[in-house]
Amino acid sequence: MKSGICGLLPAVGLGVLLAAAPLVAHHAIQAKFDDKKPMTLKGLVTKVDWLNPHVHVFMNVQDGNTVNNWAIELESPVDLQKSGWNRDSLKPGDAITVQGIAAKDGSRQAWGNSVSMTSGGKKILNLTAAVSRPRPSGAAQPTPRWPDGKARLGPPPGQTGYWASPSATWLVQSGANVQADANGLLKNIADVDKVAPFQRWARDLYELRQRNFLKDDPMFLYCMPPGGPRQFQLPYGMQFVEDHSRQRIFVFIGSGNHNYRIIYTDGRAQQGQIRGDADNPLYYGRAVGKWEGDTFVVDTKGFNEKFWFSNGGLPHTEQLHLIERISRPDLNTLKYEVTIDDPGAYTKTWSAGWNLQWVAGEELPPYFCQDNRP
Repeated sequence: MKSGICGLLPAVGLGVLLAAAPLVAHHAIQAKFDDKKPMTLKGLVTKVDWLNPHVHVFMNVQDGNTVNNWAIELESPVDLQKSGWNRDSLKPGDAITVQGIAAKDGSRQAWGNSVSMTSGGKKILNLTAAVSRPRPSGAAQPTPRWPDGKARLGPPPGQTGYWASPSATWLVQSGANVQADANGLLKNIADVDKVAPFQRWARDLYELRQRNFLKDDPMFLYCMPPGGPRQFQLPYGMQFVEDHSRQRIFVFIGSGNHNYRIIYTDGRAQQGQIRGDADNPLYYGRAVGKWEGDTFVVDTKGFNEKFWFSNGGLPHTEQLHLIERISRPDLNTLKYEVTIDDPGAYTKTWSAGWNLQWVAGEELPPYFCQDNRP
C-alpha cells in the first residue's frame, strides 16, 4: 500500500492546492505531514473512523487502472462537531474531494484541510471552522465566592462551566522573547537556549524533540496523563470540583485521557522524598494546597518521568517540584502562575504564567484519548 506521493499526484489528475492553511491540532501535524506538499484527492468513501485523537476517513482513489485506498486524517470528533459535522455526515459510497497535505513517509495518508462533496462542491468540513475554541460571553462579573469568603474556582451555585482558551499554550521562562505555535513548536529553533535555564542534557533533548516535531509525545502516542502545567495549556480546558467536606479539590482534565488530579486542602504537610508505585504512579505528583488571601497556592512534588510536563516537550526529572499560584480576579478570568524547581534538568528555579477564560453553561467536552493510528 506504499506509494510515492509526488509520483501519484499527476496520475490521479487532481492538481495542486494553494498553500495549505495554518494547522492547529492536538499534536504537531508537521511530525507526520509535509505542509510543503499540498494535494487534492477525489474518490469514494469506504469507511469513517470516528475516534480520538483524530477522525480518519478512508477513501478509494482511482489511479489509472488501479484503485488505492487512502487514509485522510482530520481533527477530533469534538472539533468536527463544533463545525456542524457528525459521524453521519459522510457515508460509505459518498464521492468526496479532499484538499490537504501529504504524509512525509510517502504512504497513502494525508491531512485533510477541507472535505467537499464532489457533486455540487458542497463543503462539509473546513479546518478553520472546525478548530474554533470556546470564548467567554458577557461582561466580567465579580469573583464568585464561598460563604467563608474564599474564591470559587468552579462555577457559581446552580451553574456549570469550565476553564479554556489559555493565553499561552506552551511553557517559556518569564521575560524570554521567544515565539512558538499552539503546540509549542518554536518558530526559530535557534531560540532553544532562551526557553528555560537548561542543563546541557535537557537542552539537547528539548532540541531533539523540537526537531522531530514532537512526534514522540507520550500523551498522544500512549495516552499518558498531561501532568504539571500542561493541564492548564490544553485545547479542551479543565474544571475544578471543590470537595469541602473532605477538604480536597479535583482538577478534571478536558484533554488527554479525561482524567484528574487531586489537591489536598486539609493542612497536611508536603513530604520529602516521594515515590509512586504500580497503583499510584504519580503522573500528577502529590499536591497540597492552601489559600493565601485570594490566591490558592499548590505545592506539588513526587512526579515520575513518563510524561511531558508542558506542550513543546520540555524535559523534567523525578526531582521536579512545582509551586502553582491560582487566582480568580473576576468571574471570567483564571490567573495561573507556576514556579519550576528541578535541579536534575535546570540550572536554577524559573517561572511562567498565563490566563484562562471561563466558558459558562457548558461541561468539559467529551474527549477521551484513543489509539486509532492507521
